[in-house]
Amino acid sequence: MGFWDTLLGRTKPVRPDLDQLFGVPSAAITLEAAMGFTPTGRGAVCFASLEGAAFTRLSDEVHTLLRTTDTVSAGSGKAEFSRDEYGYSWLTAEHPPDDVAALVNDVHAVNSALEAAGFGSHLLCSLVAFRDTEARSLALVYLYKRGTFYPFAPLPGDKRDSPLELEVKATLRDDLPIEPELARWFPLWAAPGL
Repeated sequence: MGFWDTLLGRTKPVRPDLDQLFGVPSAAITLEAAMGFTPTGRGAVCFASLEGAAFTRLSDEVHTLLRTTDTVSAGSGKAEFSRDEYGYSWLTAEHPPDDVAALVNDVHAVNSALEAAGFGSHLLCSLVAFRDTEARSLALVYLYKRGTFYPFAPLPGDKRDSPLELEVKATLRDDLPIEPELARWFPLWAAPGL
């Protein structure tokens, strides 16, 4: 950074660190012990839509990649592509709920494949879903461009459980880099995998 950047308050953007995703399995243990939230076995990667041949080629590559990196047993992991009402593409991965590490490996592999194929600028976020005994939903959302996580706890009627999100933030502050700017805790209504 130069003198003018400092004077004008500009900062360097944070470089994405996909390896932060590997902190989710230990955060899952903390969430279960402290708050009773257990993994659902579902996770997703969101990226700006790709069209035509690029999307088809990438879809084929990701499906092949996930079949070859399945760490549980043949056929136990599932993956599917979808598009939401806002035009964003999602890849949803599913594993047995007790194998968060395999799910995180798949989410990491998809992010890495998109990045390696030159589509890193299209990556938006990834999430891993949880649920408690009261059937409350919770997602740990990784913001690709910020290199941070935030909790998202949806409620019926496109509302969110803000007190729960703040409690999760406090609970996981030693496990994951939590996004400090609450305005960046974007709602992911009806996100696949949640």
